[in-house]
Amino acid sequence: MPSFTPEQNKAIVLEAFDTLFNRKDLAGAARFWSPDYIQHSAHVAAGREGLFARVAAARPEMRYEHQLAVAEGDYVLLHGRFSNIEQPAAWVVVDICRLKDGILVEHWDVIQDEVGEAQSAGGHPMFGTVFPS
Repeated sequence: MPSFTPEQNKAIVLEAFDTLFNRKDLAGAARFWSPDYIQHSAHVAAGREGLFARVAAARPEMRYEHQLAVAEGDYVLLHGRFSNIEQPAAWVVVDICRLKDGILVEHWDVIQDEVGEAQSAGGHPMFGTVFPS
């Protein structure tokens, strides 16, 4: 049974997200997601099929970028942004991924609409160092 370090798990999740969300390579992404994948998101239908169908239906311009990746054991947390989505604002997201033997088996997320400087009570961008234009 393979054993993966937290750093290896982090690299796997980052490559998986890039493959699926940026390159839209569903066939290539299948190697990263378990056929028995459990999805806890309110925005995505159950399983790997639900996730892949959501990506297939998304705008070709949709992009994912991460700002922070943290790993502990079989869990990887990403702080990222989904832009060019079919929403009024980009989403700033914390994705929590659980892996087993280097494969994504479970996922949770926390999602916020990204706001500009005028809407930011604290005066700091939600993602990166500049506010969205």
